Amino acid sequence: MLNDGVSQPIVRIPMRIAYIVPYVPNLIRTRPYNLIANLSAVGHEVVVFTLGSGEQDLADVEALKLFGIEVHYWEMPVWRSLLNSVAAFPGRQPLQTVYSWHPGMARRLVEMLGNEGSKKRFDVVHVEHLRGSQYGMFLKSKFPVMPMIWDSVDSISHLFRQASSHSRSMFGRLVTRLELPRTERAEGRLTCLFDHVLITSEADKNALLKLVPNGKKSAPVTVLPNGVDLDYFQPNPSVQREPETLVFSGKMSYHANVSMVKYLVMEVMPKIWERRPTARLLVVGKDPPADVKALGGNPLVKVTGTVDDIRPFLWKSTVAVVPLIYGAGIQNKILEAMATSTPVVTTSKALASLGAERDVEVLVGDTADDFAAKVLELIDSPTLQNSVGGAGLRYVQQEHNWKNSVSKLIEIYQASVPSRV
Repeated sequence: MLNDGVSQPIVRIPMRIAYIVPYVPNLIRTRPYNLIANLSAVGHEVVVFTLGSGEQDLADVEALKLFGIEVHYWEMPVWRSLLNSVAAFPGRQPLQTVYSWHPGMARRLVEMLGNEGSKKRFDVVHVEHLRGSQYGMFLKSKFPVMPMIWDSVDSISHLFRQASSHSRSMFGRLVTRLELPRTERAEGRLTCLFDHVLITSEADKNALLKLVPNGKKSAPVTVLPNGVDLDYFQPNPSVQREPETLVFSGKMSYHANVSMVKYLVMEVMPKIWERRPTARLLVVGKDPPADVKALGGNPLVKVTGTVDDIRPFLWKSTVAVVPLIYGAGIQNKILEAMATSTPVVTTSKALASLGAERDVEVLVGDTADDFAAKVLELIDSPTLQNSVGGAGLRYVQQEHNWKNSVSKLIEIYQASVPSRV
């Protein structure tokens, strides 16, 4: 599922990359999945070190191996993550940084990176997310000259700062307020520790740089935007769009998604139903909590839970709705909808992480009234649906192609390993 449409990155000398990711890459965890697959496709040797639990994670590991990628996998049961968190709770360390710590994986990394006599030495280490950062700090202490790139993905403290005020879950607000000061300290320190830092958006980059302690110098921080798999997510003219059908997609155990769905059902949809009493909302995504499932008691709201393929829901919907109340990074659900030529209505907060043109490539409504009005504009006008959907498709084709992101990533790797250029 690698994209066509742009030139392949030039590989001057193939590199061997230790790629540490604290969850198994797959089509849902799209950033590591596509970066790894595209790096491998252009000739680099990527060795993945990852953790998971259960049959689905094992199946995702096997899918990665089909690309010819070497994968080292450790079972990370929930009890181990909870034990790590309990042990860290009395201290100052964010629970996120210890949640995915596995001593067996740490030992294996030291063994493989320390094998200097091997012809298969590593050129660079790539560490993803705050949850993976503990491995990066550990390896930096063991191999201080080894080039290490930290892909923060998002600024988690930026997310927590918003969630502490805007989450619709009391438990979520309490947890994020507890973790916020710990996470701010950790992200500020981590930004100075690695050789290069990656982030998905300018807003998150700015949030991260504000955390750098006085007197400390940040590593270079580069925005590496998420792409969308343009071979997988495509328009499908053979599927007729169903009138008055809205779709919201995403992992429904994620607190920001829960807040969006509740906002949609409780504040936006009643305004739409005043004009369009038969309009339907599809809530598509795995692990919906009980309060989200309960919303499906309304016959006009369908909560699907896990689906094998999100695309049919995007293809048949009139509009994709993403009323972002708080969040960090780029909303992949927006990119995926655009890639299927499904028109999107979102908020200014989501638009701030994109370069899309307001009211051309995406429609924007920041209050419940405005959001509902934009959705109704699209429902009322097939011409507007085609215009916004087509413009959104062209936008992601030009600005969010994974090959472009991988080309930029290879340049960062090569700059970190000057003797290999």
